Amino acid sequence: MSQPNKAAVEHYSRLIERLLEKKIEPIVTLHHWDLPQALQERYGGWKNDTLVGLFEEYAAFCFNTFGSRVRYWLTMHNPYLMAVQGYGTGVHAPGEVGGPSSSLIVAHNLIRAHAKAWHTYNTHFRPTQKGKISIVLGSHWVEPQRGQATTANVELCQQSVEAVLGWFANPIFGDGDYPVSLRIKHGALVPTFTPEEKLWVQKTADFFALSFGPNNLRLGRSLVQYGQTVTPVLRRILSWIKLEYGDPRLLVAEGGWFSEASVEREDTVPIYLMKSFINQVLQAIKFDGVQVFGYIAWSLVDGFEWNYGYTVRRGLFYIDFNEPNRTRTPKTSAQYYQHVVAGNGFLKDKTFREVKGRFPCDFHWGIADSTLQVHFDPFSPQYTDPHLYSWNLTGDGSLLPIPGVKLPIRPAQCTDYLAIRSHLRLFASTGASHYRFALNWSLILPHGDLSNVNTEALRYYRCVLTELRKLNLEAVVILYYPSHRAPNLGLPGPIHASGGWLNYSTVEAFQEYAALCYQQLGSWVRYWITINEPNRLVDIYSNAKEKHQAAHNLLLAHAKAWRLYEREHFSQQRALVSLALHADWAEPANPFLDSHTAAAQRFLLFELGRFLDPLLGTRYEEKHSQGGYPKEMRAYLDERARVMGLPGSPLPTFTDTEKEELRGALDFIALDHFTTRLVSPYPHTQDSFQQKEPPDHDCLTLSDPTWPSSSLGQATVPWGLRKTLNWVNQRYGRALPIIVTASGVDDQAPVEDKLRQHYLRSYLQEALKAHHLDRVNLQGFYMWKLQDRHVPQFGLFTSNQHQSKAKASVAVYREIITHSGFPEDDTVRTCRLSELRERCSACEWMFKNKAMLVFGGCLLVTAVMLTALVIFVVITKRNQRRGRGRRTNRMHRRRRREGVPVCSYPSVLKR
Repeated sequence: MSQPNKAAVEHYSRLIERLLEKKIEPIVTLHHWDLPQALQERYGGWKNDTLVGLFEEYAAFCFNTFGSRVRYWLTMHNPYLMAVQGYGTGVHAPGEVGGPSSSLIVAHNLIRAHAKAWHTYNTHFRPTQKGKISIVLGSHWVEPQRGQATTANVELCQQSVEAVLGWFANPIFGDGDYPVSLRIKHGALVPTFTPEEKLWVQKTADFFALSFGPNNLRLGRSLVQYGQTVTPVLRRILSWIKLEYGDPRLLVAEGGWFSEASVEREDTVPIYLMKSFINQVLQAIKFDGVQVFGYIAWSLVDGFEWNYGYTVRRGLFYIDFNEPNRTRTPKTSAQYYQHVVAGNGFLKDKTFREVKGRFPCDFHWGIADSTLQVHFDPFSPQYTDPHLYSWNLTGDGSLLPIPGVKLPIRPAQCTDYLAIRSHLRLFASTGASHYRFALNWSLILPHGDLSNVNTEALRYYRCVLTELRKLNLEAVVILYYPSHRAPNLGLPGPIHASGGWLNYSTVEAFQEYAALCYQQLGSWVRYWITINEPNRLVDIYSNAKEKHQAAHNLLLAHAKAWRLYEREHFSQQRALVSLALHADWAEPANPFLDSHTAAAQRFLLFELGRFLDPLLGTRYEEKHSQGGYPKEMRAYLDERARVMGLPGSPLPTFTDTEKEELRGALDFIALDHFTTRLVSPYPHTQDSFQQKEPPDHDCLTLSDPTWPSSSLGQATVPWGLRKTLNWVNQRYGRALPIIVTASGVDDQAPVEDKLRQHYLRSYLQEALKAHHLDRVNLQGFYMWKLQDRHVPQFGLFTSNQHQSKAKASVAVYREIITHSGFPEDDTVRTCRLSELRERCSACEWMFKNKAMLVFGGCLLVTAVMLTALVIFVVITKRNQRRGRGRRTNRMHRRRRREGVPVCSYPSVLKR
């Protein structure tokens, strides 16, 4: 063995000393694909078993030189990549293309070299240095595709992991030999261990060290067949190791991802992949009992990534290779990792703490549905059929109408529709007080105008509303519920054919439709929503100009419908009118970048401000401001048009008359909130505009992989609701009430819908915090939705062959409603009576003394009646005397005319 490089030894010695001074544990890898060139040229590298002995000598030198200061040793890093890509495919150094036979020989020598180093440490150095030694093994994770978890596919997944991780792990952590599947696949090419070597190789690791990154996943994809998929699920490979190799202590010795060089230090995606990996490690520890004792992020600084060169970066620190001193700048992923390390994981946010309290007595406890299904067929034809029938006794026993005989029939009744009562009976069983549903514009006015009014549809809706009233329940009725599917976006066919919301004539048609609904149904409706989620409807339009024009006309249509109600119906019907907006929260994807914070605010302006600012202005503007779209939104679109070389912003403008019509045309703020989205600036590359037009707000949305998600991918982020309510409250003030008119999550469980139960409690907790702690004028919360259509999804009730069954979340919702929230105790408050007592001391006294008041009232009524009777008798007698006097006078005048003497004595008058 030649003399060691003194400068190199001193360098590593200083490095270890500095780490220890800073209380950083050094974990030293002996061989990370950096074989000396001389050994490659002299022996042919790892194909030659001579290197087994040479590696033992090198390891012994390092143990002797540095071992007193090192507690953790790793002999090699990911020998699989070294064997396959270095000697099999030639992608990595030394670049030999020897195929499977060469890779198998190299792997055999690497395993033996590792075992020799371990035995050397165990025999000569462990007694004094007390350290631990292992080898870093890389792996992917593969599992059956959804719906294809057959026995054969599971076995193929097992073989795929054995072909990578098991190749090296089975000899060291298993039975001392290669997996059977490897021998079946490669046959005689697989080297053999003697019985003595099996015992010698076996258990030559003090802990299991795992590498899990993009290189392993890329290689894994070449090892799967149809029916399997490679996924970056670290938790499952950790659990697999525990089950396969007897629950060893485990170190994630490499975990991380990469970003493109152009990203530089603003590496948002690696933050969430790092968060996902670390979160999966935490889950493996907490839920699966895996003994993970450490996680090492890969890597500290950007470096040369083999065949990718410097085009991809994997470091926490960005290196500018154009600078002579190679400037190193921390990336945002380094800032995030610093937070994780400082908190030793994910600290629970203080905002997650539960609060106790009740919602106000006039709070809406609601359930929201989409367009109500209309069933016109009555259940009792005997009342609608005028014919009289007789049995055909001599024939087939059928009923035959008697000719010429017609019986009177009764008018159609609401009770004819069994579907209404059964549907509303489900609703009433939840304890909710408000039911939100939508009318069908194209059903009521098939031609889009009053030339053809479907009176049966209106009668059906009247029956729904009257049945709700009988149950003492409130209706919240949507005039127009857009459909994102064919046909016609929920518009009457002729209106859609004439351009739909791109044509101003639709605004006028909507006003005519609204007038009909107000007139026919308004007596039973206290809350109207003109248009549901216009901000989602505009998404279907293909370009920015159409999106803005459609939004413009939708706003005008709402304003006209609102003004019409105020002018012609409010004085008698007294309902409140609004429009409902989809209002998911926008969180900056990268909290360390101002550009992401600005993007999230811009996203909210385009989503909510575009529709609310023209109607409400903002609390920062004067009451009689100029009106129109948010000034920030217009300024951004003007600047964007200038940068892109466009003639001008695609945002339309309102006339002064339209601004006046829009201003104040809202009685409450209706928000549909379901989840939270991470928002980042849209990445503009040289050809991004040619491939696809970016959204007009220039934002990209993504989801945190660590957030709990439903089967449809909806993230459950309760605090997003509170942030949304606060954003609206801060921008528009507390004058108007806010109602969450739809909120819910899909859950595939047919009965025990635990995700929805968690959603209900956690989201209503955040709603309570917004109301109590933040003083948000919140007056309602509506769950989406009442009943499933076909499969378990968003419904509170299942629907299986028309047999509905309550899910567990119904009881949870009913309990919260019964207690008006989350009180300190479990007492049930009769809300209205209690509220009256609190607000009126005189009323409280009256309630306590009601018996005395009733008795006193009876005495008072009796006295009044007696007084009235006395007055009546007196007046009657007086009128009688006056009547007799008038009759006597008339008699005297008649006698004088006839010349008859008049006697003036009373006795004569009495006779």
